Amino acid sequence: MEHGEAWVAPSGGKPVRIKQGDLVLLPLGDGHVITDALNSAADDIGTVAAHHFDRDELILRHGGEGAAAHLVSGFFSLEGSPLPAIMSALPPLILIPRGDAGAPPWLEAISHFLVAEAQQPNPGSSLMISRLIDLLVIRTLRSWAAAEANRTGWLGGLGEERIGRVLSAMHANPFDRWTVESLAKVAMMSRSIFAERFNAVVGEPPLRYLSRWRLTIAADMLRGGGLKVTEAAYRCGYSSDAAFSRAFKAHFGYAPSEIRQQQSPV
Repeated sequence: MEHGEAWVAPSGGKPVRIKQGDLVLLPLGDGHVITDALNSAADDIGTVAAHHFDRDELILRHGGEGAAAHLVSGFFSLEGSPLPAIMSALPPLILIPRGDAGAPPWLEAISHFLVAEAQQPNPGSSLMISRLIDLLVIRTLRSWAAAEANRTGWLGGLGEERIGRVLSAMHANPFDRWTVESLAKVAMMSRSIFAERFNAVVGEPPLRYLSRWRLTIAADMLRGGGLKVTEAAYRCGYSSDAAFSRAFKAHFGYAPSEIRQQQSPV
């Protein structure tokens, strides 16, 4: 928010009042509403943009007689799978508030260059904008993770050194023949203590987490067309296509053979 105030209401989440210098990230992409007041009606963005968006200046001007609010907005997307194992740890809205000393230095720096590249495009600007948005999203998630308390899931696990080592090992080599005992050795803990601690911190047993992570990676490979269902089943450690398909459908809600039908056309 460059200037003014507004309400941001994410779909399925609580509205948040944002002020000058605040940053809001909506990581789930489920839709949101921006209004001057909670009881104000909101117009559809497609209709508003069709009549009020200046493509030359990259500015959308819309509203009534009330106080003006200026926002810098951007969009990012995750290629391939929505990575449910990761996204499930994120809330519908992440707020990085401006502190007493102003906006965080990293936010001011990235925002400055992002706006400059968008308003005065030069050769390579599209690539610069893409990378700057990547940096903005990553830095926002890092700041939120550092401030968030009582986390569970993979994000909470990364906050603990020993469990974090295990998660990193599973992510780096997901199709290794991991057992609870071999994972406990990575954590340098006894098998029973490791299993108990992993479950408490991550929210599920280690091998169940690993199974979901393998399915997520297999979905990416199937979606890209580089892997057949039989090969995906073998890599994930399933003895048959049928067993793999049952697990896949239970996790994603559709069979692996239907995966291309589930991709967004955008």
